[in-house]
This record gives sequence, C-alpha cells and structure tokens, in this order.
Amino acid sequence: MKIVRDNDSIDHDKKSAITVGTFDGVHLGHRQIIKELNKTKEEKGLRSVIVTFDPHPQIVLRNKAKDIKLLNTTEEKLDHFRDLDIDLVYIINFTKEFSQTHAVDFYENYLINKIGLSDLVLGYDHMFGKDREGNFETLSQLSKEHDFTVHKVSEYAPAGEHISSTEIRSALNMGDIIKANRLLGEKYSLSGTVVHGSKKGRELGYPTANIGIDSEFKLIPKTGIYAVEVRIEDENGKRFGKKFGKEFGKNFGMMSIGYNPTVTDDNELRLEVNILDFNEDIYGKNITVYFLDYIREEKKFNSLNELINEMNFDKEKTFTIINKNN
Repeated sequence: MKIVRDNDSIDHDKKSAITVGTFDGVHLGHRQIIKELNKTKEEKGLRSVIVTFDPHPQIVLRNKAKDIKLLNTTEEKLDHFRDLDIDLVYIINFTKEFSQTHAVDFYENYLINKIGLSDLVLGYDHMFGKDREGNFETLSQLSKEHDFTVHKVSEYAPAGEHISSTEIRSALNMGDIIKANRLLGEKYSLSGTVVHGSKKGRELGYPTANIGIDSEFKLIPKTGIYAVEVRIEDENGKRFGKKFGKEFGKNFGMMSIGYNPTVTDDNELRLEVNILDFNEDIYGKNITVYFLDYIREEKKFNSLNELINEMNFDKEKTFTIINKNN
C-alpha cells in the first residue's frame, strides 16, 4: 500500500476507484464502502484509492465538540487500510483554509485531475465541501462532465441498528464495550508505551503496567475496571508473553482507567493493566490493550483490604469474561 501526503507524489491514473472520508474507527459501515470499492476494483481492473484527512476535520473546526476524541490514530487507520488491501491512501492536510474549498473544486482538482477517476464509491450520507454543499446531485452532474461512475452505498444497519463513529464514541463513553465492539466489528483498542508508575499495585499484589497513550486525541473509555486482551511488542515487533492457543504473545488482564481514589488524591487520570500470569520487565515496550467488557465503576474504598478484596472479585469476573470470549 502506497501512502502519500503530497499531491505531487501521486501518479495520475484514470483507472482509479476512489472513496473519500475520515473513516474514524473503520467500523462495519465503513467496511461496506471499502468492500464495494474493492469489488469495483476487481471487476474493472482499477487501482483502489482512499482519500482521507489528517488532522480530523472536527479537531480543526471544533464545530461539534470542544474536545473531540477519536477512535483511531492515523497510524491505526492506515493499519486497517493495509489489512483491507488498499493500493493507495492519499492523506490531505486538513486546515481551515482547506475547509473553504468548494465541493466541485475539490472533486475536480484533487480527484479527477490529480489522482484520476473512473469510479467514485461513497456512503449514502456523504456530503463534502464548504458548508457541506457537495451531494449526490452535484456528483451526478460532474460524472457526466468528466466520465466517471458514482456508486452510492446504502446504509448498513444489521438488525436495524444504526452504525456510526458517533454511536461508537457514545458507547465507549458509557462503558458499553459490547455495543462498541459490535459496531466496530472488532475489539476497541488503545496503544502506548509502558511507563513507570507509583508501583502501588505491586504492593497490593496486583502489579500493573502503566500506559502512556500515543495520541492526545485518542478516545479513552469511561473510567472503571475492564477485562482486556494485551499484546506487548519491542521496537522490532517481537511479542512478549505466553502462547495462547495457536497464538504466541497473547495475554489477558484487568485494566483500570481512573484516578485510584483509594491510594492517591492527585486527580491524575491513569491507565493501568494487571497482566495475568505475567512477570517480565516491559518498561519502554509498546503495548496494546483490546477491550473485552466492562466490569465495574471506579470507587473509593474505606481501606486497602477492601480494595484488595474487590480486586480479587474483579479477577474472577475477568476469567469468566475471558472464557466467554475464547
């Protein structure tokens, strides 16, 4: 997969099937669009192209929320595109100036004249350009002028359930991991580096890996305790951990997202995971946690013994969830 951020690096090829979007989460609805893109590519012998944006438009425009959080970092999104066998990803630097681009100018200057366009594949609710003026009526006229085909992908709503990045963010903010994972079509994940913490967990019999998240814009789910799958890699991609089934380096654990009110009062949000049956030194290593389910809310206990007893219950619940998921 080729990734370009400079439009001068793009080879013009009329035989291109293109889709355009932010694709935050690359959820099941997005995957229907990409599935149609790849189908068109195979049927017509085209190059598959995704045009996306960095930073996310809402980060630049702040038109929906002052502190928008995202389901994917750009690198996570690109990993999804690789897995989905995309040929070219063009990442446009989204600025306030770019946001003033009219829809027709965008399609003509970026897609038709710069990339080359045979087929345009878009979701049912696609709108683009200044004031979201670009719609399928606009594209219908353009397609006649520039000889390309427009594919409008219908909404994908299994069992009548609406799928959107907004719905998934809302579910994660409420701790509804089951719903979020269902709409994503995979486990929601967070990645970062293992950093030094207070080591309070070790004193309680539950040593934890403290995670420094890669991006300030990554959505962190609701505070509380979670059952998670854990993968740890060094700088060369080597995995740490035991072999689970046929997969090496697959670990499980309990994750705490919160402020540790029983043992601290500094009001600092911490992401910590107790990796079950694991005792290797992983400071500085890359770690990814995949959320399985929400166990309980964070709360302040009257004593450390009460906290330890509750953590023992958490561990039992985690094993139950792990067994259900494997």
